[in-house]
Parts: sequence; C-alpha cells; structure tokens
Amino acid sequence: MFFGLNKFLKILLPKGLFYRSLIIVAAPIIILQITITIVFFDSIWIKANKGMTRSVVGEIKTLIDVHKGNDQNQINFLTKSYKENFDFVINVNEDESLPKVEGERRFSPMDRSLRRELKSSFGNNNYWFDTTKYKDIVEVRIKTKNKIIQFLFPKEKIATSSVRLFLLWITVPSLLLIFIAIIFLKNQTRPIVNLAKAAERFGKGDYINEFRPSGASEIRKAAYEFDRMVKRINRHLTQRSEMLSGISHDLRTPLTRLKLQLAMINQKEIVKKMSNDIDEMERMLNDYLEFSKTQLKESSISININEFFEEIIRDLNNKNLHFVQSKENLVLAARRNALKRCFNNLVQNGLSYGKNVYISITKSTNRLIVFIDDDGPGIPKDEYQNVFKPFYRLDKSRSLNQSGVGLGMSISEDIIKSHGGNILLSTSKRGGLQVKISLPF
Repeated sequence: MFFGLNKFLKILLPKGLFYRSLIIVAAPIIILQITITIVFFDSIWIKANKGMTRSVVGEIKTLIDVHKGNDQNQINFLTKSYKENFDFVINVNEDESLPKVEGERRFSPMDRSLRRELKSSFGNNNYWFDTTKYKDIVEVRIKTKNKIIQFLFPKEKIATSSVRLFLLWITVPSLLLIFIAIIFLKNQTRPIVNLAKAAERFGKGDYINEFRPSGASEIRKAAYEFDRMVKRINRHLTQRSEMLSGISHDLRTPLTRLKLQLAMINQKEIVKKMSNDIDEMERMLNDYLEFSKTQLKESSISININEFFEEIIRDLNNKNLHFVQSKENLVLAARRNALKRCFNNLVQNGLSYGKNVYISITKSTNRLIVFIDDDGPGIPKDEYQNVFKPFYRLDKSRSLNQSGVGLGMSISEDIIKSHGGNILLSTSKRGGLQVKISLPF
C-alpha cells in the first residue's frame, strides 16, 4: 500500500530540485494559513456573525410585536428612534404578499445565519430577505396577519467588516514569504544547475575552460572536485594524444630515410615489396594520427545537416554515394571537424566493402537519426560489439586486403558518444551493413 502511494507521489510531484524545494517551503506556510483561516471562521467569525444576526432578529421581533399592538404613538416613536439611532428603515405595506423570487445565497455564511434565526423566530413562509439587491443594505420582510413589514438596515449589523482585512493580512504575508523563498531557492539551485550543465557539456566532449564554483559550501566543494576531475581527464587525454602524435611523427623520419635508400637499390622486385611495406606503415601512422586528433580541442557550432552532408559528398566525389536530403531544415550544435571525420570514416568504410552507400536522415522528438547503408557483405551479429574496439579487424566477412589498422569504427564511436549520441549496427535492407547514428539536438 505504502509502496503504491510512494510511487504515485513520485509521479505526481515535480522532478526538479527547485520546485521540490519550493514545495517544502511553501506547503507548510499554505497549510498553516489554511488552518488559521478555518479556525478563525469557525470559532470567531461564524460565532460573531451568529451573535450579531441573533441580536438584529431580536430587534426585528420586538418591532413586530410593537406593530401588532394598537398604540400608534408608541409605533411612531420606536420607528423614529430606530431610524435615527440604529439606521433602521421600517415600512408597512398592507394587502401585499411576500416576493416569490428567492434572494438568499445558499453558500453564504451570513445568509445561512440570517435564515436560521428568522426561521426560528417567525417560522417557515413568514419571512423573506435579500442581501444582494443593495450593496451595503439588507432587506427583510416579515409577514403578519394582514400586512407586510419591511426592514432595511446596514449590512454591517450582521457581518463583521474585519473579515476582508483578516484575509488580506493572511494572504499578503504568505505571498511575500513565498516570493522571498523563490528568490533564495533560485540563488541556491543555480550553482547546482550550472554544475549539471557543465557536466553535461563535458560528457559531450566540450572542454570546460572556465568553471567557477559558487553557492553553498557543499555545492562549492562538489564543483571544485568536478573541476579537478575535468583537469585530470583533460591532462590524461592530452598526454595520450601527444604520445600518439609524437610516436607517429618520430617514425616518419626513419621511413623517409628508408625510402631514400630504396631509391638507390637496383633490384626492382625487392624495392617494390619494401616500398609496399613502407606505404602500409605510413597509412598506419596516418590512422594513429587520426585517432589522436579526436581529442583535439574544438568548440561546438551550429551545423545545417543537409549542407553538411552535401559537403561530405562533394569532397568524396563518388557516384556510388547516394544521399536523401531531409525536407526539414535541421540544425545541430556539434564539433564540425570531429563530426565530419566520423561520417567520412563510416562512408568510406561502406564504399570500401560495398559498391553503393545510401545516406538518409530522419528526426524524432529531440534527436537526429542518420542511417548509412551499404550493399557489401555485412558483419556477423556476434561481431557488432567487437568492431568498435581499437585495432580490431574482421577476417571473415570483410576482405583481408583492405588497408587500415582497425581504428575507423573506434574513432567514429568515440566522436558520436562524445556528442551524447549512440551508434548501432544492424543488417541493412540493401543486403550489407546498416549504421544507425542518433544525436541529440
């Protein structure tokens, strides 16, 4: 039972820290004010209203008793005295019936109290009143044997004037306290939001250059430790990139010397074989350098997806590359050079193992989805995860004569995941491999 209630409350309540904190602050204030208001209305206002109404009805009953007598001088004296001293206006209408239109408000405490007292004093169908016809005056009509006596008196005689003032003093301070709480909560939750945004940006591969810890001491400590972690990770990535770049660069010098020495050898068959080996080593070094470039610092910019892929197709200049342009004008915030390197790797991979490559783009609620299909031999399903490992090469479905060291798919996955996206492999309808890439807007 409690588990179901807890689950329901989790669905019902807001997810954000600011709104949850606001509920924690505002809920007790609202509950307290509602409780005070209910207690006030029940024990003070309603009882005071009831007493005032009973007093006015008692005065009306006294006047009715006087009008039932035959002493006209006494009637005139009391009528004049009540008009001058109590603001009562009394009119006597003979041969007239009570109005049929009901003037009582069913949900008004004042009307309920007046009806209850008039009914107990004069019985059913012997009275009529209206509290809405005039702004500050209540009209009451009492039926006697042969006449209707009309009473007009100020509404303040049966309704306390302090109710609105009390409600004003209850409402305004509550709203002021909630407003002050909102300002303070905004200031307290802003550092957490900034920390979450910085972590999200760093998770997508953006470099956090300036991040200033702020807020409460606990939040400052978390932000400080996050900044230290970012710097350690950046230093590690920089060292890895520099190491790969240094090794690749250093190996180019002896390869260049070998080329010069081979040019002086007369045995052409040996020279050809050794030249092929040197060329393959150069391609491997280029792949290593390409892998190290994925960690270079680059800022995110807005990219028009249709123009982006058209540029890739123009650069590759291959008639077997087919692109279905999206009808929507899709714009993505990403690191342009890294993303271009990723899609170049995937497209060239498809062209290497298949004859045709087909690129299509769709859009979901908040993600861009790119499909790259080829008509090559494909990849066995049990190898889908392995191809993303660095230096891993397939020897079964893909040709052994293809160049590369097995870093293309690893580089592509690293770039896509650094943008907060996913890359999945499946069997294409064209008979080869389908690469599905989803990137957040």
